[in-house]
Amino acid sequence: MTVWEAIAVVIAGVFAGGINTVVGSGTLVTFPVLLAVGYPPVVANVSNSLGLVPGSLSGAWGYREELKGQADRVKRLLPASILGGVVGAILLVTLPDEAFTAIVPVLIVIALVLVVVQPWLNRKLSHRRNDNDGGVLLWFGVFAAGIYGGYFGAAQGVLVMGLMGVLVSEHLQRLNALKNVLTAFVNLVAGVMFIFIADVAWLAVLLLAVGSVVGGQIGAKIGRKLPPAVLRGVIVVVGVAAIVQLLVK
Repeated sequence: MTVWEAIAVVIAGVFAGGINTVVGSGTLVTFPVLLAVGYPPVVANVSNSLGLVPGSLSGAWGYREELKGQADRVKRLLPASILGGVVGAILLVTLPDEAFTAIVPVLIVIALVLVVVQPWLNRKLSHRRNDNDGGVLLWFGVFAAGIYGGYFGAAQGVLVMGLMGVLVSEHLQRLNALKNVLTAFVNLVAGVMFIFIADVAWLAVLLLAVGSVVGGQIGAKIGRKLPPAVLRGVIVVVGVAAIVQLLVK
C-alpha cells in the first residue's frame, strides 16, 4: 500500500465512522476503497468489519447521554446482536456471495419503508403496546440484522433503526444511540471470529480504526443535533444510495 493509498483508507474510515454513527452504511464507503487499493473481496470485508469497530464504539460513546436509562434494552437486545453476528460471520466463510447478498437490496427497501412510515405506525400501534421494548418481534429482528451485519454490514444500521422506529415508542435520537451499541458489538464479535477463521489485513484494520474513531466523534456531534424529521430523511437518502451501489456492483 502506498502512502496515498493509506491516506485514502484513513479518510474513508473518517467518513464511515461518521456515517455509521448518524445512520449506518459506512461500509459502502470503506469496502470499495479497500477493493480499490488491491485487497481481495473477502479480505477487504473481514478487515473492514474489524477496522470499523473502534469507530462504532466511539460513536456510541458520543451518544452516551441518549443511552441513559436504556440499560434494560441493551441487556435484552445485545445477546440477539451478538448471536446474529456470530451466525453472519460463519455464513461469510461458508456460503457463496450470491446466496446471501441477493436479498440485501430488498432488506434495505423494507427498512426504508419502515423509517418513512414510522410516525404513522407509531400513532396506529401505540394503543396496542403494553410495554416499550418491542417484544419478541424486535429481538428476532435485531438477531436477523446481526446476521446481515456479521456477513457484510452495509446499511445494518438502517435495518435496525427501521425496526426499532416502528416497534419501540421512543425518541429517534435515543434509538440511534442504542443502534450504535448493537451494531458495534455485531462488528466486534464478527471481527474477533474473523481473526481465527479468515485472512485479515492488519494495516488496513489499523488505518480504518484511526479514521473511524475520529469520524465517530464527528458523527455524534452532528447527528445529536439533527431533529427527528431530518435524521429520518438522512436515513432514507443513505439507504437509497446503498441500494443503488449494491445494484450496480
